[in-house]
Amino acid sequence: MLTEKRVHELKVFAEEIRVETLKIIHSRGFGHVGGSMSLADAMAVLYGEVMNVRPEEPRWEDRDWFVLSKGHGGPVMYATLGLKGFYPVEDAYTLNQPHTRFPSHTDRRMTPGVDLTTGSLGQGMSEAVGAALANKMKGKTSHVFVTVGDGEADEGQIWEAVMAAYRYHLDNLVIIIDNNGLQIDGTTDEIMPQLDFTKKFDAFGYDTYEIDGHNMEEIMATFDKIHAAKDGKPKFINAHTIKGKGVSYMENQLAWHGMAPNDEQYALAMKELEEGI
Repeated sequence: MLTEKRVHELKVFAEEIRVETLKIIHSRGFGHVGGSMSLADAMAVLYGEVMNVRPEEPRWEDRDWFVLSKGHGGPVMYATLGLKGFYPVEDAYTLNQPHTRFPSHTDRRMTPGVDLTTGSLGQGMSEAVGAALANKMKGKTSHVFVTVGDGEADEGQIWEAVMAAYRYHLDNLVIIIDNNGLQIDGTTDEIMPQLDFTKKFDAFGYDTYEIDGHNMEEIMATFDKIHAAKDGKPKFINAHTIKGKGVSYMENQLAWHGMAPNDEQYALAMKELEEGI
C-alpha cells in the first residue's frame, strides 16, 4: 500500500509530466494535447511505481513493455520517458522538427524507451497482444501494458486483438482505455457509441476494473489487485478521464484534441500547471 508521501510524489510526477507535455507541444506549435494530458496520471503510476524498466538500458529483455496504441499521444510519452531519465527531457522539444528523434506518433526506431511503433489506430493493440504472447512463449514474467483511446476503439482490429488475448490466456497483458468521451469529430457517443466498456470486456473473458483515471490512490490500488490476480485472464482497466486534464480552458473541450496553445494560452496553462506542483 502506498504511503501518503508516495502518493504525493506520484501526483507531483503527473503534474511534471503535464508541464513537459505542454512544453513539448508548444515547442513546435502543434500536437495532440487533449488526449496527452488525460493520460498523465496513469503514466506517472506506470513509470513511477508499477513498471520494471531500466532507462540506461531501454531494450533490456526482461523489462515490462508499454504500448501507446493511441500513438498521437506521443508527447505525453516523450515527457514521461524524459523525466524518467531515458534522455534529457529537453531533447523532446524538437518534436516533429527535421532529424528529430521525437515524431508526432511514437516510433521504436527513433525514441529510446518506445517499445513499439504506433499511430495507425487499432494496430498498437494488435502489437501489444503479439508482444505479450511472445514474452509468454519465452517464459518471461514481464507484463505488457497498452493504452487505447476510446475513439480508437471504433476500429474493428481492436476487438480482434481483444479476442486473441483471451484465446491465448495472456494474463501478462493489461489494457487501459483512456475513456475521456471525446474524439476528433465529436463525442464518442455521437460518432460510434461504445456503450459500456467494462461489460464488453467482462463478456470477452477479462478481469475488469473501473476507475477514476485521475485518482492516484484508485489507479495504484487497481494495479495492486492486478498484480495479485492469478487467474490466467488478461486484464482491462476502464479509466474515466478528462480530455485536457489540468488546464481549465482545455478540459472537456473538443477543440483541444489536436490544437496547440498560442503564446498567451500557453502562458496561462503553464501558470495553472505549475501551481499544482
